Amino acid sequence: MLLTRRQAPVESIRARAYRVPTDRLEADGTFAWDSTTLVVAEVIAAGKTGLGYTYTDASAAKLIEATLAPTLVGEDAWEVGALWQRMQQRVRNIGRSGLAANAISALDCALWDVKARLLDMPLARLLGAVRERVPIYGSGGFTTYSDDEIRDQLAHWVHEDGCAWVKIKIGSEPAHDPHRVSVARNAIGDGTGLFVDANGALDRKQALFYAERFADHGVEWFEEPVSSDDIAGLASIRNALPAHIELAAGEYGYTLDDFRTLLVKEAVDVLQADLTRCGGITGFLRVAALCDAFHMPLSAHCAPALHLHVACAAPRLRHQEWFHDHVRIEQMLFDGAPRAHEGAMSPDWTRPGCGLEFRHADAHRYAL
Repeated sequence: MLLTRRQAPVESIRARAYRVPTDRLEADGTFAWDSTTLVVAEVIAAGKTGLGYTYTDASAAKLIEATLAPTLVGEDAWEVGALWQRMQQRVRNIGRSGLAANAISALDCALWDVKARLLDMPLARLLGAVRERVPIYGSGGFTTYSDDEIRDQLAHWVHEDGCAWVKIKIGSEPAHDPHRVSVARNAIGDGTGLFVDANGALDRKQALFYAERFADHGVEWFEEPVSSDDIAGLASIRNALPAHIELAAGEYGYTLDDFRTLLVKEAVDVLQADLTRCGGITGFLRVAALCDAFHMPLSAHCAPALHLHVACAAPRLRHQEWFHDHVRIEQMLFDGAPRAHEGAMSPDWTRPGCGLEFRHADAHRYAL
């Protein structure tokens, strides 16, 4: 007997941008900000609503509704892979990276979510979970923070949330960074991993100079010491770092070629990927397969609530970034956002799809 499946045409798509003020001024090595922009996309098919989002410029909402939505409406929501390919083709003349990749990422996540909801199962089950808990590392320690603010934030992650690792920003005043790293180490003790992230603020010689000083405080992860565009620089720094310090990069990868280049050039010890930039669930799974082929550990960048289910399915995933801004926004505006427990986050296996529901009423005040 031949089994058939009814189609689930995409009925409509809507997108909206929200600007949420930070709880205090924040900065890293190359940028300062006092708000975060969230772009939410919803795909409606067969009476179910799929949810996706990205952190990017508000103009991505218009790109979703005016350019990408017409490519999807009327098409079968079950065929996520085909729809992902159609969106990639649609932005060929716009440029696949940057804003277009963010918009596609939000829609792809929404398509996967609606597919799992149509099947009435958690998305991690649909994707093929290999773990039930995802380790997290606390991430913040902005360069605008005082010593006391750094101590309080990092101590909370370690002692309340159980994080095995924490990360601080560096690079806006490099000469002051060894002191800030010392403050961080004293706050967390010797048993917790300490990461630093320069966001590409340093040059090659600066990066190596400060890496030697960070090594004295047991730093074990140096993220984007130079710009991710400087592939040769990343590779040369990686080869010269103290043996116990890993180099991480990849958060600004948009296409599979971006990640392949980092791996082929041996520019990283840990590859980062952000599903809100790299093509959503579909793109993240492709990066995970690439990491598997290169025997490379993978770390998920930011947006922990949205990464949760696919992070359960990525074979070589090491951990998820528990980024202060995004954790705060996701717990403010999404029912079902995960909480940290004993250094990890876990899906609610009773909720279908990605397990999230956007609280439109609560978000209304931030709408653009």
